[in-house]
Amino acid sequence: MKISTKGRYALRFMLDLAIYGGDEYVSLREISARQDISLKYLEQIVSLFNKNGYIKSVRGPQGGYKLAKAPDSYTVGDILRTTEGALAPVVCLETQENDCPRCSSCGTLPFWTGLYNAINDYVDSVTLADLCENQRTAGNNDFCI
Repeated sequence: MKISTKGRYALRFMLDLAIYGGDEYVSLREISARQDISLKYLEQIVSLFNKNGYIKSVRGPQGGYKLAKAPDSYTVGDILRTTEGALAPVVCLETQENDCPRCSSCGTLPFWTGLYNAINDYVDSVTLADLCENQRTAGNNDFCI
């Protein structure tokens, strides 16, 4: 499994909102400059999070974006699944129902299922608040994931 650029940028976008937003709205231009991500790319990411209710937006000169909930309400898993879809290491685990014709006799399925569970357990155990704390501990606000 490999996280795409969109997934990495989405995590940076949400972390930026958590660190710099709080109760204030943050403009995409500011985020773009801090994160060195093009506005066009950020607009694609914003639409995903807006559609899923993860962020709030206000138009106009004082407008921008902020998190809809507290940073500890978002897991890395939530964020990555919004941009990446299922985090399954193999195609047969991407849907709830495994429709692979070999699944009942597949000797490798337990391994892939275990890996999938480990991935989900880890990404669901780390919150945006945890990443904010990591950033503060690192002592610099010029971050890259």
